[in-house]
Amino acid sequence: MSDRRPPSGTVAIVARRGAQRIRRGHPWVFRSDVERFPDLPAGIVRIAESNGAPLGFALWSPRSEISLRHIERNPAHEPDATWWHAKLRAAIARRAPLASEANAYRLVHGEGDGLPSLVVDRYGDVLVVQLLSAGLDAWTDSIVTSLVELTGCRGILARNDPAARGREGLPREVTLLYGEVPRTVEVVEHGVRYLAAPWDGQKTGAFLDQRENRVLIGSLARGQALDCFAYHGSFALHLARKADQVFALDVSAPALARVHEHADRNGLTNIVPVEGDAFDVLRAWYKEGRRFDTIVVDPPAFAKTRSAIDGALRGYKDINLHAMRLLAPGGLLFTASCSFHLSRGHFFEMLQDASADSGRAFALRAITGQPLDHPELITVPETGYLKGALLEAM
Repeated sequence: MSDRRPPSGTVAIVARRGAQRIRRGHPWVFRSDVERFPDLPAGIVRIAESNGAPLGFALWSPRSEISLRHIERNPAHEPDATWWHAKLRAAIARRAPLASEANAYRLVHGEGDGLPSLVVDRYGDVLVVQLLSAGLDAWTDSIVTSLVELTGCRGILARNDPAARGREGLPREVTLLYGEVPRTVEVVEHGVRYLAAPWDGQKTGAFLDQRENRVLIGSLARGQALDCFAYHGSFALHLARKADQVFALDVSAPALARVHEHADRNGLTNIVPVEGDAFDVLRAWYKEGRRFDTIVVDPPAFAKTRSAIDGALRGYKDINLHAMRLLAPGGLLFTASCSFHLSRGHFFEMLQDASADSGRAFALRAITGQPLDHPELITVPETGYLKGALLEAM
């Protein structure tokens, strides 16, 4: 990153390209589109076009490639603690319908809720937050105060360990911000119980974005079922309520130990943990002539960068091809990708190729995306990453 910077002032001056991006509904202004940087520390700054036209206010990150994140259009409404409280209250109110079915869900989905770089997840009576930009980090105290008042939570943990914090010049750390947060919290999700691990689990403690997809395939499960990349068995638990037997496949022995614990917690005796690499195991099972009536393929993000897409597509095709070959006639496959860099178009082209190579016909039963608590704005592609498909072996 170059250290050369335009002249400074108290207002950030945005080039025409950046201003157009804001007006089209995208909040990010990159470093290359800032004509004059504010001579102010990280926080909220006023922004304007080079012709003086006001653009409102943005979060300012002096060391980030994304220098400005637009948060308020009205130049007469400078964000303060009251502004944060109102925005958080609106985001939380939008999730009200979820409370009757689950005690764990996302309260704030960053740009999707007009609060760029902020993530807030609820796990029972505790919250886990991620403050992923320097401009946002400067408002931590106001955000925490409002969250406590709005939710009545007993603790707030900051999972500020993502790599994005490093790119902002911020420390990567896990810090208790308020009250107390236990090492594990029981999640109740449409009648299924499992443990989330706020301090050291994946993401902020669990995979909340697949909640509705777990319910979907769980409601249709039957016969012999397979959960690939099972992790702690969230899909397997839902499958086991209707399937005769569920094989929870994962490469991690500690993760499978948690599957055992979760099965006991739900009184389920039909889940069989299997340790192994999914690619190798599915290939071996196909050669053995094994068949499954219900299969879930929910791998980790294979494409974490744009340059990794080609390799990721090969991986996604390979694992889905083996799953398709293992499906019994009339069987159901739910398959998903959480790679943002893998577009929906590429995802479905991959499934078409895998289906063709399998030599079998598959009907598309459903296309899935992100749930209510993970809003994907059509003007902000970065808010969307999860895509899924329910396929039936004809």
